[in-house]
Amino acid sequence: MFVRTESLRQTRQHTLVQVHTPLGSAVVRWGGDPGEADGRHLVEWTVDEDVHWGRNTQPATAAEPELRQEGDRVHMTGRLRPTDDGAACLQMGHWSVLLDLASAVPSGPDGSWVRISVGSENVALYPYRT
Repeated sequence: MFVRTESLRQTRQHTLVQVHTPLGSAVVRWGGDPGEADGRHLVEWTVDEDVHWGRNTQPATAAEPELRQEGDRVHMTGRLRPTDDGAACLQMGHWSVLLDLASAVPSGPDGSWVRISVGSENVALYPYRT
C-alpha cells in the first residue's frame, strides 16, 4: 500500500510517524531508516499484539475498511480471514495485515467484518523495496 508519512518524533528505540492512507490516519512506529520517514512509501504493516476476541477485537459496526487513531490506540476495521497456519489476515480494502491469534475467533462466515484496537506502539510500517 502506498502511504504518506510525516515524522513526528524519535524515542530512544523508535521513530514515530503519522501515516496517512486512503482509509484514515494514525500514529505508528517507523521501521525504516529514520532519515527516510517523511514522504510517500510502499509499506508493509506489522502488528505486534495478538488478536484477543472480546478484548481487542470485536464485530465491526460498519462494513467498510477504516484506519483511525483514538488516544494511544490504533483502530483497524476490515474483513478477518483465518489462515491455514492458525493466524489471521485482516483485509482492509486493497491491503492486508497478518495477525497472530491469541484466542479462537468465534465461528462464523469467513471474512467477517471486525474492528481491532491495538496500542499504537504495537503497529509498525516497514518500507517495501522492490
